[in-house]
Amino acid sequence: MAGAMDRRLAELIAEYEVPGAALAYFHGGETHEFAAGTLNTATGVESTTDALFQIGSVTKVWTATLLMREIERGRLTLDTPVAEVLPGFQVADPEVTGTVTIRHLLTHTSGIDGDLFLDTGRGDDCVAKYVEACAGLAQNHPLGATHSYCNSGFVIAGRVAETLGGKRWDDLVREQIAGPLGLTHTWTLPEDVLRFRAAMGHVNGAPAPQWGLMRGMGPAGLISARAADVVAFARAHLEGGLLDDPRVMWDPQVDVPNPDGLGRHWGLGWIVDEWDGRRVISHAGNTIGQHAIVWAVPETGTVVCAAANGGYANAFTRALGAELFAELDGLTVPAPPVPPETPPQVDAARFTGVYERAGARITVSIKDGEPWLRHETTGVLAALQPEPQESALVAVDGSTFVCKLGGAPDWTSAVFYELPDGSPYVHMGARATPRIS
Repeated sequence: MAGAMDRRLAELIAEYEVPGAALAYFHGGETHEFAAGTLNTATGVESTTDALFQIGSVTKVWTATLLMREIERGRLTLDTPVAEVLPGFQVADPEVTGTVTIRHLLTHTSGIDGDLFLDTGRGDDCVAKYVEACAGLAQNHPLGATHSYCNSGFVIAGRVAETLGGKRWDDLVREQIAGPLGLTHTWTLPEDVLRFRAAMGHVNGAPAPQWGLMRGMGPAGLISARAADVVAFARAHLEGGLLDDPRVMWDPQVDVPNPDGLGRHWGLGWIVDEWDGRRVISHAGNTIGQHAIVWAVPETGTVVCAAANGGYANAFTRALGAELFAELDGLTVPAPPVPPETPPQVDAARFTGVYERAGARITVSIKDGEPWLRHETTGVLAALQPEPQESALVAVDGSTFVCKLGGAPDWTSAVFYELPDGSPYVHMGARATPRIS
C-alpha cells in the first residue's frame, strides 16, 4: 500500500490546494509514515515524515491527560471546583467562579466565553497571567446548559496542571507524556521546534503573516509534532502507558447539538463518535494556516494522524480519512452534510437575528426570500480574516441548515436550537452562539 499511498497523498494535496502534508497510521502492528508537498512555499522546503506540524487543539487531549493523571493519583476529581485548586480564580459570573469544575472544562460545558486570544508575554508565567485575565470573561451560556468549544477553559485546565505539578505546562508535557512515550519530535516552544524541519502555515495561498499563536494559549493548542508521535500518543490511550484506565476519557459525557461537525459526543478531552457500530475517538486542531487530526478505533487498534499546512485542509483530511478507514478497517466515515435533493419548507424567519460571542458575529437574515448567513471574525484573529464570509443557508430539517463559507468544497452545518430556559442559539463550528438581537 506504501507506493499507492505516496501517490494518493500527492493527488489529494493537489486536489485540495494543500501546500504540504504528513500522514502516519498504525495498523496491524506497524506504523506507516508518508509525506508530500512543501512545508513553506516561500522556501520550497519539502515535507518529510520527520517534519513537525502544529497540531493545534489536538493539544487539548494532552492537557486533559495531565489532569486525568492527577485524578488517578487522588489529587483531584472531575467534580473538584477550579477555585479550590486556583486560589483567586475568577470569571465575570460570581456563581460560575465558585462552581465551575474540572469536568466542565474538559467537556466544554463551562459556558465561559471560549475564544479569548490574548498575548500574555513569553515568560514562564504566561499561562498564569492568561488565567488572571479571564476575570472579565462573560458567560457564553449558563454553566452546564449546553456544549460550546472553549479554548479559554483548556488554558485554565493547563494552569490547574501547572499548580498541581509545580512546573510549567511545557515541562509537564515533556516529563509526563512525551518523555515516557519516547516522543523525540514533540515540542511546545518555537525555540525547540526550530531545531527540526517544521511546517509554516499558509493563508489564502501564501505563507501566514505569523508562525504561531501566543505562548499563553499553550495548553489549548501549541504542540508541534510529527504525525508518528501523535499516533504513538493516541495508541497509549488505547493500549495503556499513560493512565491506569484511559477508557474513562472515551466515555461520552455530553451530546453535541450539532453532530455533523466533529462527532456526536464529547468525552474527557476526546471527541467520541460511532462509525458502523464501532466507537471512534478523535480530535482535530487548527492554528494559523495549519490543521491536524487524529482518529483512533479502540476495537481494531487502528490510529491515523494527518496534518496539513494550508489550502482546504479540513476537507483534505476528511477525504484522506474516509479512504484510509475504508481500506484499513472497512469502516465508512460519515459523509459531510449536504443539502437534500428537495430541501424541506422551513420558516427560517424565526431564526433571523444577530448571534455573537467572543471572536465571532453571525448574522442570519432573509435575502431574496431565502435564508442567508454572514460570518464575521472579531477580536485579535480578525486580521487573519478581515472580510466577512457569506453564504445562502439550505434547510436539511426544521432546525438544521448547511452553507458554504470561504469557497470551501465541503458544506458546513448550522443547528438552531433553544436552551432549557428558551434562549435561542446557533451551534456551528463546535460552538454555541447566543442570539443577542
